[in-house]
Amino acid sequence: MNFLAHLYLSGNDNELMIGNFIADAVKGKEIENYKSHTIKGIQLHRSIDTFTDLHPCFKDSIALIRAKQGKFSGVVMDIFFDHFLAKNWEKYHKLELRNYTNNFYQILNKRKEELPTKIKMMLPILISEDWLYEYQFIEGIKNVCEGMSRRTRFESNMAIAHFDLLDNYETLETNFNNFFQDIMHFVKDKGVLL
Repeated sequence: MNFLAHLYLSGNDNELMIGNFIADAVKGKEIENYKSHTIKGIQLHRSIDTFTDLHPCFKDSIALIRAKQGKFSGVVMDIFFDHFLAKNWEKYHKLELRNYTNNFYQILNKRKEELPTKIKMMLPILISEDWLYEYQFIEGIKNVCEGMSRRTRFESNMAIAHFDLLDNYETLETNFNNFFQDIMHFVKDKGVLL
Protein backbone atom coordinates (compact mmCIF):
# COMPACT_ATOMS: atom_id res chain seq x y z
CA MET A 1 0.00 0.00 0.00
CA ASN A 2 1.14 3.52 -0.65
CA PHE A 3 0.66 6.73 1.35
CA LEU A 4 -3.10 7.15 1.12
CA ALA A 5 -3.96 3.60 2.09
CA HIS A 6 -1.52 3.67 5.00
CA LEU A 7 -3.12 6.86 6.26
CA TYR A 8 -6.64 5.51 5.91
CA LEU A 9 -5.66 2.30 7.70
CA SER A 10 -4.51 4.39 10.68
CA GLY A 11 -8.09 5.46 11.39
CA ASN A 12 -8.42 9.00 12.75
CA ASP A 13 -5.46 8.68 15.08
CA ASN A 14 -2.91 11.40 14.22
CA GLU A 15 0.01 9.63 15.95
CA LEU A 16 -0.69 6.39 14.10
CA MET A 17 -1.00 8.36 10.86
CA ILE A 18 2.36 10.09 11.37
CA GLY A 19 4.08 6.82 12.23
CA ASN A 20 2.45 5.00 9.36
CA PHE A 21 3.40 7.82 6.97
CA ILE A 22 7.09 8.05 7.95
CA ALA A 23 7.76 4.33 8.48
CA ASP A 24 9.72 3.67 5.28
CA ALA A 25 12.12 6.51 6.16
CA VAL A 26 12.78 5.22 9.70
CA LYS A 27 15.67 2.77 9.76
CA GLY A 28 17.03 0.58 12.55
CA LYS A 29 17.43 2.26 15.93
CA GLU A 30 16.00 5.55 14.62
CA ILE A 31 12.62 4.19 15.73
CA GLU A 32 13.66 4.96 19.32
CA ASN A 33 13.55 8.69 18.50
CA TYR A 34 9.76 8.69 18.36
CA LYS A 35 6.90 8.71 20.86
CA SER A 36 5.48 5.30 21.74
CA HIS A 37 2.23 5.87 19.86
CA THR A 38 4.10 7.03 16.74
CA ILE A 39 6.19 3.86 17.04
CA LYS A 40 2.92 1.90 16.97
CA GLY A 41 2.15 3.61 13.65
CA ILE A 42 5.55 2.61 12.27
CA GLN A 43 4.97 -0.97 13.40
CA LEU A 44 1.45 -0.91 11.94
CA HIS A 45 2.88 0.22 8.60
CA ARG A 46 5.31 -2.68 8.59
CA SER A 47 2.63 -5.23 9.44
CA ILE A 48 0.38 -3.79 6.69
CA ASP A 49 3.25 -4.14 4.20
CA THR A 50 3.82 -7.77 5.19
CA PHE A 51 0.11 -8.57 4.98
CA THR A 52 -0.12 -6.87 1.58
CA ASP A 53 2.93 -8.58 0.09
CA LEU A 54 1.56 -12.01 1.07
CA HIS A 55 -2.03 -11.42 -0.05
CA PRO A 56 -3.10 -13.45 -3.13
CA CYS A 57 -4.91 -10.49 -4.75
CA PHE A 58 -1.79 -8.33 -4.47
CA LYS A 59 0.43 -11.12 -5.79
CA ASP A 60 -1.94 -11.73 -8.71
CA SER A 61 -1.94 -8.01 -9.48
CA ILE A 62 1.84 -7.83 -9.48
CA ALA A 63 1.99 -10.81 -11.85
CA LEU A 64 -0.02 -8.80 -14.40
CA ILE A 65 2.60 -6.05 -14.63
CA ARG A 66 5.84 -7.87 -13.76
CA ALA A 67 6.90 -8.32 -17.40
CA LYS A 68 6.96 -4.54 -17.91
CA GLN A 69 7.71 -3.24 -14.40
CA GLY A 70 10.16 -5.88 -13.20
CA LYS A 71 11.56 -5.31 -9.71
CA PHE A 72 9.45 -2.15 -9.39
CA SER A 73 6.17 -4.07 -9.78
CA GLY A 74 5.38 -3.97 -6.06
CA VAL A 75 6.06 -0.24 -5.77
CA VAL A 76 3.93 0.49 -8.84
CA MET A 77 1.10 -1.72 -7.56
CA ASP A 78 1.11 0.12 -4.23
CA ILE A 79 0.41 3.31 -6.18
CA PHE A 80 -2.26 1.63 -8.32
CA PHE A 81 -4.03 0.39 -5.20
CA ASP A 82 -3.96 3.94 -3.81
CA HIS A 83 -5.63 5.00 -7.06
CA PHE A 84 -8.55 2.65 -6.48
CA LEU A 85 -8.89 3.79 -2.87
CA ALA A 86 -8.89 7.47 -3.91
CA LYS A 87 -11.26 6.86 -6.81
CA ASN A 88 -13.76 5.13 -4.51
CA TRP A 89 -13.01 7.17 -1.40
CA GLU A 90 -16.67 7.90 -0.57
CA LYS A 91 -17.21 4.15 -0.01
CA TYR A 92 -14.65 4.15 2.78
CA HIS A 93 -14.64 7.52 4.52
CA LYS A 94 -17.30 10.07 5.45
CA LEU A 95 -14.96 13.03 4.94
CA GLU A 96 -14.48 14.09 1.31
CA LEU A 97 -11.05 13.23 -0.05
CA ARG A 98 -10.18 16.91 -0.58
CA ASN A 99 -10.87 17.72 3.08
CA TYR A 100 -9.11 14.56 4.28
CA THR A 101 -5.93 15.28 2.34
CA ASN A 102 -5.88 18.96 3.32
CA ASN A 103 -6.28 17.99 6.99
CA PHE A 104 -3.36 15.61 6.73
CA TYR A 105 -1.16 18.18 4.99
CA GLN A 106 -1.88 20.54 7.92
CA ILE A 107 -0.89 17.83 10.41
CA LEU A 108 2.38 17.27 8.52
CA ASN A 109 3.19 20.97 8.44
CA LYS A 110 2.57 21.32 12.19
CA ARG A 111 4.77 18.31 12.93
CA LYS A 112 7.44 18.99 10.29
CA GLU A 113 10.33 19.14 12.76
CA GLU A 114 9.62 15.59 13.95
CA LEU A 115 9.76 14.10 10.47
CA PRO A 116 12.77 12.20 9.10
CA THR A 117 14.97 14.21 6.71
CA LYS A 118 13.88 12.16 3.70
CA ILE A 119 10.21 12.97 4.43
CA LYS A 120 10.96 16.65 5.05
CA MET A 121 12.63 16.85 1.64
CA MET A 122 9.70 15.14 -0.10
CA LEU A 123 6.99 17.09 1.75
CA PRO A 124 6.94 20.27 -0.39
CA ILE A 125 6.53 18.20 -3.56
CA LEU A 126 3.90 15.93 -2.02
CA ILE A 127 1.83 18.95 -0.99
CA SER A 128 2.41 21.22 -4.00
CA GLU A 129 1.60 18.42 -6.45
CA ASP A 130 -1.18 17.20 -4.12
CA TRP A 131 -0.30 13.54 -4.58
CA LEU A 132 -2.82 12.16 -2.11
CA TYR A 133 -5.74 13.84 -3.85
CA GLU A 134 -4.41 13.35 -7.37
CA TYR A 135 -4.14 9.56 -6.95
CA GLN A 136 -7.77 9.31 -8.01
CA PHE A 137 -6.94 10.46 -11.56
CA ILE A 138 -4.98 8.55 -14.20
CA GLU A 139 -3.04 11.75 -14.88
CA GLY A 140 -2.14 11.89 -11.18
CA ILE A 141 -0.86 8.31 -11.27
CA LYS A 142 1.12 9.12 -14.42
CA ASN A 143 2.73 12.15 -12.75
CA VAL A 144 3.65 10.24 -9.57
CA CYS A 145 5.13 7.32 -11.52
CA GLU A 146 7.09 9.67 -13.80
CA GLY A 147 8.49 11.44 -10.74
CA MET A 148 9.51 8.14 -9.18
CA SER A 149 11.15 7.09 -12.41
CA ARG A 150 13.25 10.28 -12.44
CA ARG A 151 14.37 9.72 -8.85
CA THR A 152 15.36 6.07 -9.15
CA ARG A 153 19.01 5.22 -9.67
CA PHE A 154 18.09 2.23 -11.79
CA GLU A 155 16.51 1.96 -15.22
CA SER A 156 12.76 1.43 -14.99
CA ASN A 157 9.51 1.58 -16.91
CA MET A 158 7.71 3.47 -14.16
CA ALA A 159 7.30 6.53 -16.40
CA ILE A 160 4.88 4.52 -18.54
CA ALA A 161 3.31 2.46 -15.74
CA HIS A 162 -0.06 4.18 -16.14
CA PHE A 163 -0.48 2.16 -19.36
CA ASP A 164 -0.22 -1.03 -17.26
CA LEU A 165 -2.99 0.34 -15.06
CA LEU A 166 -5.21 1.10 -18.05
CA ASP A 167 -4.49 -2.26 -19.73
CA ASN A 168 -5.51 -4.23 -16.62
CA TYR A 169 -7.97 -1.81 -15.06
CA GLU A 170 -11.00 -4.03 -14.33
CA THR A 171 -8.97 -6.94 -13.00
CA LEU A 172 -6.85 -4.68 -10.80
CA GLU A 173 -9.90 -2.91 -9.41
CA THR A 174 -11.55 -6.24 -8.57
CA ASN A 175 -8.34 -7.41 -6.91
CA PHE A 176 -8.13 -4.18 -4.94
CA ASN A 177 -11.74 -4.42 -3.74
CA ASN A 178 -11.25 -7.99 -2.53
CA PHE A 179 -7.91 -7.20 -0.94
CA PHE A 180 -9.08 -4.03 0.78
CA GLN A 181 -11.89 -5.77 2.63
CA ASP A 182 -9.30 -8.17 4.06
CA ILE A 183 -6.80 -5.45 5.04
CA MET A 184 -9.52 -3.47 6.79
CA HIS A 185 -10.37 -6.53 8.89
CA PHE A 186 -6.66 -7.03 9.56
CA VAL A 187 -6.15 -3.53 11.01
CA LYS A 188 -9.45 -3.64 12.92
CA ASP A 189 -8.21 -6.85 14.58
CA LYS A 190 -5.16 -4.81 15.65
CA GLY A 191 -7.46 -2.30 17.37
CA VAL A 192 -7.58 0.42 14.71
CA LEU A 193 -10.96 2.14 14.46
CA LEU A 194 -11.85 2.79 10.83
